[in-house]
Amino acid sequence: MTIYLDHAATTPMRPSVVQAFAEALPVVGNPSSIHSQGQAAKRMLEEAREAVAASVGADSVEITFTSGGTEAINLGIKGLYWARNSSGVERRRIVVAQAEHHATIDAVEWMRTHEGAVLDWIPVDALGRIDVDYVREALADDVALVSMLWANNEVGTLQPVSEVAALAQAQGVPVHVDAVSALGYVPIDFHAAGVAALSVSAHKIGGPVGVGALVIARSASVTPLIHGGSQQRARSGTMDAPGAVAFAAAAREATVALAEEAARLTVLRDELIAGVQAAVPEAVLRGDAEDRLPGNAHFTFPGCEGDSLLFLLDVAGFSVSTGSACQAGVPEASHVLLAMGLDEPTARGALRISLGESTTADEVAQFVAALPGAVEQARAAGYSDRVTVLGH
Repeated sequence: MTIYLDHAATTPMRPSVVQAFAEALPVVGNPSSIHSQGQAAKRMLEEAREAVAASVGADSVEITFTSGGTEAINLGIKGLYWARNSSGVERRRIVVAQAEHHATIDAVEWMRTHEGAVLDWIPVDALGRIDVDYVREALADDVALVSMLWANNEVGTLQPVSEVAALAQAQGVPVHVDAVSALGYVPIDFHAAGVAALSVSAHKIGGPVGVGALVIARSASVTPLIHGGSQQRARSGTMDAPGAVAFAAAAREATVALAEEAARLTVLRDELIAGVQAAVPEAVLRGDAEDRLPGNAHFTFPGCEGDSLLFLLDVAGFSVSTGSACQAGVPEASHVLLAMGLDEPTARGALRISLGESTTADEVAQFVAALPGAVEQARAAGYSDRVTVLGH
């Protein structure tokens, strides 16, 4: 039986979520219809909106449901940019970190190519944390927005969201935060953070794939990506009531006992880190050793190709990752690790192990026991034999 240790990529759907989803799917009625069945569907949708809002410390009116985290990130970045440039005052600069998820990087690169945006890249330190002093100096009247992660999705380092938001607020600059990796693992209070928009996704917390949300502050303006009905504040299209119900069920379950689950995962994570370092002393932990997501452990293994190690572990019955699942299968060094100052050969030896609600201490122990053999084989394979290993 395969042991799943890739919760940062996606999580198994929780049984309670599957049940809520199944019960909502047969409900007939478009939430925008005015007849009784439509209004019943709308009531179901709005109750879900309230639950998702509560999970991130927001008001229900601030929740715009999307097709997932990627759409939410695109809507947050592009929508804030367009809104900021709609009054005739030109604000072309987007201040964004070098170590963001590709949903952000590809979105801002598109804005540069097609909308004339100017990208101002925030450096990150050796732990993957953004340079707040750089942000302070970068803020000016020509800045359209700042976009940053709540927690780095690869190395797990938590970011100084409130500090950056306070600096930006003082300059009247909106901040978009990608909290897709953070929801359900660390407390999120949208109002306390003081940001303009925040992106989240259901499938990272035991919900279904294809459902996400952009949280938009009441005071923020966001230009929609999708037009044709204005069913939501910043998005058109018939709303997915069953998907929203499932997202709400996952959000409730993931946050109701967040402190206890985070503490449990932190213990398991620290056992994993200690076990890996004892089993493979050359392994180097990446990211902040303490100020990181509770379920994230990220290492580089000298002399190994990360993808070779991944597939050898897969054959041994363990599902892990070399980094972001959105880049899985692409034989390139992680842009996050390169931004942190690693050279390419070192960065190519990366492995991310991410724990979740279903992870047990026994599974962690089994992984640690299997790791040295996989590392030895990966080193023996080397770069030239990587294709052979992958085709095993």
